[in-house]
Amino acid sequence: MGRIGTLLAALTAMIALAGPASAQGHAAPMEPSAVPLPVQPQRVVSMNLCTDQLAMMLAAPGQLLSVSHLAADPRGSAMAEDAKAYRINRGLAEEIWLMQPDLVIAGSFSTRATVDMLRRLGVRVVILRPAYGLDDIPDRLREMGTALGRMDAAEAAVTDFNTRLTALRDEVARRPRAALYYANGYTSGDKTLAGEIIATAGFTNIAAEAGLPSGGHLPLEVLAMAQPEAVITGRPYPGASRSEEVLDHPAVQALRNTSVGAVLTDRDWICGTPHVLRAIDDMRNTRRRMEAE
Repeated sequence: MGRIGTLLAALTAMIALAGPASAQGHAAPMEPSAVPLPVQPQRVVSMNLCTDQLAMMLAAPGQLLSVSHLAADPRGSAMAEDAKAYRINRGLAEEIWLMQPDLVIAGSFSTRATVDMLRRLGVRVVILRPAYGLDDIPDRLREMGTALGRMDAAEAAVTDFNTRLTALRDEVARRPRAALYYANGYTSGDKTLAGEIIATAGFTNIAAEAGLPSGGHLPLEVLAMAQPEAVITGRPYPGASRSEEVLDHPAVQALRNTSVGAVLTDRDWICGTPHVLRAIDDMRNTRRRMEAE
């Protein structure tokens, strides 16, 4: 029948048997896999932006075969240039299976149908959770190191991360008040990766005083009345998006004109990788400029 014919037949059978759970797509995060791994897989495919970057950082030469298309997008990937060295995938079971991987690495919110199909085809799949704070990053590095059979490289990366993070922590006499403000008026609280980035850089997040310690929708009126000393917003994507129109509101523009309007570099803030250290350093330099004024 041939390899493609075999795949199509298998996929057809799985679609018929999968039932409602596999049709839910992104409905719920998946738990990390407990499937035993080979000592060091030789043909690895990553299908998630954050696992892409961790894998590129730790994989042995020639070990990583493919990363997701998001890894090559410089708007969201801190390693877009590095991604050019790998085959690009769009997270489809058909294309990944044809690469004959001996390990696929996905994220908790990766397409459930793809993960289920690959597992039913006998492909090993490991699921990594996202990092929700700075303390999670060493754990994710170690989990990737275990999956790749590269624990020595992972421990070296953890040591380097912890050393650099310690060096970035400043003793500050005064912590300027900052607002994280995104599309649809969303803000991040202290117990989030973005919240911990600005806290480590020496800022106080206004989300808590606005009654949103875990984040959520911050009304424009509340933002304006809070009068933060720094307004940190996302970088708009090309094209028109109604969700981002609030970032161009005159009230937000006025706050930017009277405070430090720090536009965050999304690619350094999205994933829990050592690249967040660059975001912390940028925000620390912003705070120091404010102190010098």
